[in-house]
Amino acid sequence: MHEIVKDYYGRQLQSSDDLKTSACCDASSVPGWLKPLLSRIHPEVLSRYYGCGLVCPTALAGCRVLDLGSGSGRDVYALAQLVGERGEVIGVDMTEEQLEVAERHRAFHKDAFGYGNVRFLHGYIERLDELGLEEGSFDVIVSNCVVNLSPDKEAVLRGVFRLLKPGGEFYFSDVYADRRVPAAVRNDPVLYGECLGGALYWNDFQNLARHVGFADPRLVEDRPLLITDPALLPRVGRLNFFSATYRLFKLAGLEPACEDHGQAVIYQGTLPEQPHEFVLDKHHRIETGRTFAVCGNTARMLAESRFAQHFTFIGDTSRHFGIFAGCGSALPFGNAEQTAWSADDNCGCC
Repeated sequence: MHEIVKDYYGRQLQSSDDLKTSACCDASSVPGWLKPLLSRIHPEVLSRYYGCGLVCPTALAGCRVLDLGSGSGRDVYALAQLVGERGEVIGVDMTEEQLEVAERHRAFHKDAFGYGNVRFLHGYIERLDELGLEEGSFDVIVSNCVVNLSPDKEAVLRGVFRLLKPGGEFYFSDVYADRRVPAAVRNDPVLYGECLGGALYWNDFQNLARHVGFADPRLVEDRPLLITDPALLPRVGRLNFFSATYRLFKLAGLEPACEDHGQAVIYQGTLPEQPHEFVLDKHHRIETGRTFAVCGNTARMLAESRFAQHFTFIGDTSRHFGIFAGCGSALPFGNAEQTAWSADDNCGCC
């Protein structure tokens, strides 16, 4: 699979126009605050971009960031502007042709930014321990539509967990399927190269993330993918694919569910990219200045990460009020009127 991916991205694809699905993110979907950053990136780097999402989270000034599967370097050079002169961005990729593009334009970007804070490493994202990177040394690790291409996704996630600082996060976009991908699709070289064959079933991904230590995966955004090449449609059958961005925080002792401890936060509006609201994930859009009730896990994600200075925190975990309403779990027990069983309750599923 490594050789298939190297060939597809190093030799067969010459620009994002060659892709056969809608996986590649359209420039029109980029938020306004990111567009000036992309305008400073060399055109060849931009043309060799194959990402399915945006992996530029906020509050990165001075951070040390690692980009897995950095390709031609588009995200690295965007992130370099966000971390600033005091930060550092390292890109890792296994495809020599892509790395050559990224390296060829390092001087261009150093002149454009006024500083040089990036470097690129040739290697495999399943074998991060071979790259000489110090354990627990990164504030943020990102990846843009690359984990699905890996034949050993558990090794990737374990390597990420090892390299992150406590309170650090893995913020990444990838492709997921609505069911487990059959072998015929998984072994198709074109479908694999198009990020479909190696896509995880979304629930398997969440279980894998929890297994390696990321106890509470948070979905940030998602969109359905279209197969734009009619010749590929019959080969995927009933499968549906989605591009999704997740953030995984390295925090020990997160609870397995959203527990209500009576806690709340107030966002100060101090992040320039998000002056009016802070978006933690798809279900947490925290309006500036407004008291926002949160579960224990969300409170920790904000209080024990680089976001802490931007929030006021109310309450602690000394009291407990049960499962947080509306977070996908509920009290399993019925009241007196609901305890009697009838044949109508037999829905064929547990």
